[in-house]
Amino acid sequence: MMAAATPHELEVSVDEIEAILEEAKSRLLSEEERELVLDLAVSYCALLGELKDKKTSLRRLRQLVFGATTESKAKLLGADGADGAGDEGGEKPSKPAQPTSKGTKRKGHGRIPAEDYTGAEKVAVPHESLSAGEACPLDCGGKLHGKKPRRLVRIRGCAPLAATLYEQERLRCNGCGEVFTAKSPPGIGEKKLDETAASMVALLRYGDGFPMNRIAGLQQSLGVPLPPSTQWELVRDGAQQLEPVLDELVRQAAQGNVVYNDDTPMRILDFLAERKAREERGEKPPQRTGTFTTGIVSELSCGERIVLYFTGQQHAGENLERVLIHRASGLSPPVQMCDGLDRNVPAGMATILSNCLVHARRQHVDVMESFPEQVGHVIEELSLVYEHEAAARSQGMSAEQRLRFHQEKSAPVMQRLKSWMEDLVAGKTVEPNSGLGKAFAYVLKRWEKLTLFLRVPGAPLDNNLTERMLKRAILHRKGSLFYKTANGARVGDLYMSLIATAKLARANPFDYLTELQRHAEQVAANPSDWMPWNYRDTLARLGASG
Repeated sequence: MMAAATPHELEVSVDEIEAILEEAKSRLLSEEERELVLDLAVSYCALLGELKDKKTSLRRLRQLVFGATTESKAKLLGADGADGAGDEGGEKPSKPAQPTSKGTKRKGHGRIPAEDYTGAEKVAVPHESLSAGEACPLDCGGKLHGKKPRRLVRIRGCAPLAATLYEQERLRCNGCGEVFTAKSPPGIGEKKLDETAASMVALLRYGDGFPMNRIAGLQQSLGVPLPPSTQWELVRDGAQQLEPVLDELVRQAAQGNVVYNDDTPMRILDFLAERKAREERGEKPPQRTGTFTTGIVSELSCGERIVLYFTGQQHAGENLERVLIHRASGLSPPVQMCDGLDRNVPAGMATILSNCLVHARRQHVDVMESFPEQVGHVIEELSLVYEHEAAARSQGMSAEQRLRFHQEKSAPVMQRLKSWMEDLVAGKTVEPNSGLGKAFAYVLKRWEKLTLFLRVPGAPLDNNLTERMLKRAILHRKGSLFYKTANGARVGDLYMSLIATAKLARANPFDYLTELQRHAEQVAANPSDWMPWNYRDTLARLGASG
């Protein structure tokens, strides 16, 4: 547990901890208090482990506890603009919007157009006294005709899960005692909690990282109680109906042209309890004690992307192997993008391995305080490569066009960078055991994998896409600290996979999850018709045939 943990800042004072410990003498701790104490202990032990590591710098400790700041070129070198290779999420620092000429809206003005309120209830408001086709009330001789309506948006607060209470009138005969009850309104169904309730809980829980006890507290305060146990039953039962879709996503992801993978630490309490029980029995601890959430992104030939999550004791490479085992035998190996760790590579499946330029860049950023001039040169050179990548993307180049463009523009830059590093090492200008020497060694050792984009069409530059997808799992870890059971982790993986894939496919994840549950029988029969990018077409066909 301690080896896989990450220390982080906790918003709690010493007085609050002392109060909890004092209360523990007279009563049992609540679940929230136990989670807090566990988090404190794990962060403390992880922090001690980092301090004992001689390779740990003060910069790394600050990043571990408080989070990494942007590593953009503008932030590091004070240059204008960013190079696109900033942090693991690939986010560029936002620039303040500049006002434009009078009468025009500046970029980033903050006004959201009415068309973007796709989930708003639409109410038609007819003119109170006029209608199309009538004569103009100004007696100009013209006739009125319809035009685009003026739109007003009004937003009101409500509970994430709303409830309607139907009070059915009952009448009792004072003679025979028979009670007559009004019929239920049509269309309300028999279930107290419908498919939309399960979709909303799943979206809040696994899409936005809200712990179930916080959702319960919010619902309680708004007068629509929904206990955590009920929320769990909702998402657990809904997950059973969604299993065929996840299986189909795995099958299709295995056929991808490019696959990305990486993992992040995650805790499962059952695994920790089992390990503790084995230690108490005097048994040998398992060879692998850490637990992880692996993120896998697969780019399909049709242009769609599939995101998969796997939580357990398997590393990213082992989970990728679980996916690629479904790959059609006639297909050539996919391009795989990951960082330089061996555990990210599937041992039993062939891939064309590519390593992440951003990870190589970070090796240098970590030692920038000691070697500002040399690291600045590396950042400047890599920023040129990312400028070429941005140009290829903005021009909508095909994979082959992009390859030729990088071979023409980026290959000389990368070769120049490699020669510069080799000359400094050969001339003993850089000490091999120094931080900069190790950063150079990281790059030169993986040079062929870092420059695969110069030889293979469609090979990516970095693993930023997977890093962005893993933020969903990290958000869960920050909000809830752990999964209680392996089954809970499996349910979380399923919903996160469907939600993330739907968002990349520009589909509404709430609507998508709801329709999958409403059409569970059809989904089970033909799951390939219910992918995020084609389920709307399937619904249209069902409506036409119905």
